Amino acid sequence: MGNDRTTVCITGAAGHLGAAVAAWFAREGARLVLLDREAEGLRERYSPLPDAVMLPVDLLDREATAAAIAQAVAHVRHIDVLCHLAGGFHMGEPVHETPASAWDFMMDLNARSFIHIAAAVVPRMRAQGRGRIVAVGAAGGLKGGAAVGAYAASKSALMRLVESMSAELRDDGINVNAVLPSIIDTPPNRASMPDADVSRWVAPEALAEVIGFLASDAARAVHGALLPVLGRV
Repeated sequence: MGNDRTTVCITGAAGHLGAAVAAWFAREGARLVLLDREAEGLRERYSPLPDAVMLPVDLLDREATAAAIAQAVAHVRHIDVLCHLAGGFHMGEPVHETPASAWDFMMDLNARSFIHIAAAVVPRMRAQGRGRIVAVGAAGGLKGGAAVGAYAASKSALMRLVESMSAELRDDGINVNAVLPSIIDTPPNRASMPDADVSRWVAPEALAEVIGFLASDAARAVHGALLPVLGRV
């Protein structure tokens, strides 16, 4: 990453994928800005990293998100990479029975949160004339499926935002892309699907490597990509 340390901001950092992505960038020598709404989760995972900036924040609060990024920049001076991992999953009802609460929950977590963190980070990247943004979409957002309408629609919305932002920002030296994993091999997913063949799932460490590639100079010519990361599915 060069002598001038790259600063990487990771949302959803307290999660299992967040830990894998943070570990990948830490090995590359990056300085980390770690955001999550779970303050205790951040402390538990990252207390061994003394120079990491850990900030609990609710990404659904636009003003709080802006304040968190301002606080981070006061310490690290610039943000070179944004890895937006925060999101959520919901399934259960058919589309015609989808309650407003489920629809709002999915659109907030998977689309609105991205708009809020982008609003805080993108102007700073434009001012410095460079940046990489990598979001986590979903293979399940490429088409609808039974009982996952709100989830599929919200991830599809995120993917359209990525494509739109890429078109808006590529001339400013900012690359915007997304990875589209299938099922990520995490303890919660294993618990919810105990009979699944987890060897076919995507390991968080493997997904972190793809995210790292999209954040690197090797992907400097990649704009608006929605990159499937499907494991052995």
